[in-house]
Amino acid sequence: MFFRIWVRFMTYRLYNSHANSAGRRVRIALHLKDIPFEYVSIDIAPPAEEHLGEEFGKINPMRLIPALEHDGNVLIESMAILDYLEDLHPEPSLYPADPLKKAQAKAFAMTVAAGMHPLHNMRVIKYLGQELALDQKAVAKWYVTWADKGLHALETLVSENREEGPYCFGANPSVADLFLVPQYANYQNLGLNLTLYPHLAVIVEACAAHPAFIKAAPENQPDFPGDG
Repeated sequence: MFFRIWVRFMTYRLYNSHANSAGRRVRIALHLKDIPFEYVSIDIAPPAEEHLGEEFGKINPMRLIPALEHDGNVLIESMAILDYLEDLHPEPSLYPADPLKKAQAKAFAMTVAAGMHPLHNMRVIKYLGQELALDQKAVAKWYVTWADKGLHALETLVSENREEGPYCFGANPSVADLFLVPQYANYQNLGLNLTLYPHLAVIVEACAAHPAFIKAAPENQPDFPGDG
């Protein structure tokens, strides 16, 4: 059974886990826009794996988190959720005002969402090991290969914008930063060599000091495991 552990307001209900990077994107947006929401914890760790059960399958047939419920309607996929929030709560915007910068920020986010995250999703990693019987070394090579390709692309995309502000595309956080921070954290936690991407490191450091990013961090979620 899902564990509802934090209620600020009932209009928005976020099905989420502290460990879920896609959900972290949505959490950052909700805090940036100061939108009250109910946090519904979904235990994605074995053996519970609540997201794979029939109950959650009725919420999201793909059995992935996050999912956002609003006034009885459920939205899935973080980018769709963010754009929905942007339409209903346009300030502060998740996109730069300049049309070119807006497109660049969205392209950056989609590089993570479509070109990086799906290749590193836990269900993919499990499939490589369990169904294709790849050993740990081969799975690690898969992971590092696509991580490096993606990080190189992201570093290149922001390298020409660093003089404009501390974030990916200017003086304010955008959708690009929301997608960068969780993905970068995944690689940090796994001990990948990130020294080749200095621009990304500076951006992540700036985001780490922003209140919305702090509130959305895994360790600040109510379902983050305590010492006991």
